[in-house]
Amino acid sequence: MTSVSPTGNQITLQRGNVTAQIAQVGAALRALRIGGVDVVPPYPADQPAPSCSGVVLAPWPNRVRDGEWNDNGTARALAISEPDLHNAIHGLLQFTAYEVSSAEAQATLRATVVPQPGYPYLIETAVTYTLTADGVEVTHTLTNHSATAAPVALGTHPFVTIGDVDPHDLVLRIPAMTAFETDERMLPVGTRPADAALREGVRLGDIVLDTGFTDLDRAQDGRVRHSLTAPDGRCVTLWQGEGFDYVQVFTTPTYPGQSLAVAIEPMTAPADALNSGIGMRRLAPHETWTLSWGITFH
Repeated sequence: MTSVSPTGNQITLQRGNVTAQIAQVGAALRALRIGGVDVVPPYPADQPAPSCSGVVLAPWPNRVRDGEWNDNGTARALAISEPDLHNAIHGLLQFTAYEVSSAEAQATLRATVVPQPGYPYLIETAVTYTLTADGVEVTHTLTNHSATAAPVALGTHPFVTIGDVDPHDLVLRIPAMTAFETDERMLPVGTRPADAALREGVRLGDIVLDTGFTDLDRAQDGRVRHSLTAPDGRCVTLWQGEGFDYVQVFTTPTYPGQSLAVAIEPMTAPADALNSGIGMRRLAPHETWTLSWGITFH
């Protein structure tokens, strides 16, 4: 009998002491190991991605209130994919089995958002994972094949760790000036100054977050850098390139095999952006948008 995984085929990449595993479903980065240390926490092969671990979020990330939005005067209604809070969440591809092509240290996964109730646009997407000497670089493309301009946004949902350290003792740094305030349904209702301690670094075991941030500190090379640092100084850095102007940070004690886990989620738009318009991009017909992010460990 052929073994079938809930996350589809598993693609293993190798370069030197860097190993990654990519899941076909959701084009998810499901494991990353560098120098014998887990930097992305793996999970059992017979389970779906926990908390959307590693999944690509397109053509919007995060939530849409009641699944309803106004598309230049036309009311749209998306399927409610988060029934507990009555929202549409994380786009239309998180349960899609992507088409895969791979080599030893690189894999490209492709999937198309087809016109459907609530989103009548045709968007070709691709994500390429390329191993580097100290981690992974990820490149996304979105191309609009619709006859009219299409509203799009992109996010991704990687968890990060330093696997041989108690995660409670890791120090999290998020270089953000502004945080989104949310209601009981995790939808934004305003903004406030981000906690300055997060910019300096806070012990992961001392915080609970499911928070969106913006006004990010971007370096001269165009990258925003978030980090997790171990007591011995080793550091995982998750960087997000230009176009990724938002980040969602989510902590959870329920990740398989982890007493505490944190997702650092680069996004081009915050929650409910189909309604607010914040961060949404309207791709012209045949226009392609390219974005990148990555993880390093030193």
